[in-house]
Amino acid sequence: MTLLGAIEAGGTKFICAVGHANGEIKERISIPTTTPEETMPDVLAFFQKHQVEAIGIGSFGPIDVDKKSKTYGNITTTPKLPWKDYPLLEEVRKTFSIPVGFNTDVNAAALGEAILGAAKGLDSCLYITIGTGIGAGAYIQGELLQGLTHPEMGHILVRRHPQDTYKGRCPYHGDCLEGLASGPAIEARWGTSAKNLSDKEEVWDMEGYYIAQALMQYILILSPKKIILGGGVMNQSQVFTSIHKYLGDFLNGYLVFPELSSEMEDYIVKPGLGDHAGITGALLLAERALDESKKYMMK
Repeated sequence: MTLLGAIEAGGTKFICAVGHANGEIKERISIPTTTPEETMPDVLAFFQKHQVEAIGIGSFGPIDVDKKSKTYGNITTTPKLPWKDYPLLEEVRKTFSIPVGFNTDVNAAALGEAILGAAKGLDSCLYITIGTGIGAGAYIQGELLQGLTHPEMGHILVRRHPQDTYKGRCPYHGDCLEGLASGPAIEARWGTSAKNLSDKEEVWDMEGYYIAQALMQYILILSPKKIILGGGVMNQSQVFTSIHKYLGDFLNGYLVFPELSSEMEDYIVKPGLGDHAGITGALLLAERALDESKKYMMK
């Protein structure tokens, strides 16, 4: 079975793994995300120990995913300043003369969930992570959604909750979805981290209010067949109840499908792959890169 490499490049840690396209992971390590000079040598050294045939990278962003661009493979306008404009893909390719797949961490997770997770067997799904930041990946008609760039659904504008006076924390947009509903926004608004607020109903009512608005927009625009909510904030299961309530209120009967009424609990779900969605998706990105390379060589 083909041995593949996978990198889930996150804001706090790089998860590196080797395994197979069926999701089986043979070995994995975690490396702190500090600076490229400190982090990348350890990342590259891990794969030098293994005979992988391709590597897939799912990276925090924004990143350049346009293969025709001069800066394809770069991390771009990230607030993680040591990584701004860093050529991540190029650095991996300089060390390994093998195919390398490259996309966002949330697109990788969406791919993992679509092929092997909660949306297995469906031709579309949406994966959203709500944690330190908010990001989303869309898998539509069997492909990851990409246009001018990759989706940045965490930065849509939402209406304020009537009781919310918090100004928002997004450095670019203030009170966008990420600015109001991310883990750091919850902590800044309520004075303590989300894990210490489990019994505060008003916290999760407000959180559901914001997430439901976002889901309504994604449903109306993309019409995914499954919505998967991951990230640390979604470990607070009570927020799902609030999301279901408000999504029904916001849609107000405009779309009549069981997934948006009686079957909402089976439509909006937690990741089927748990915390392994991103790294599994990176293995699948590696497989896709290898397949594309083989097709190119046959021409």
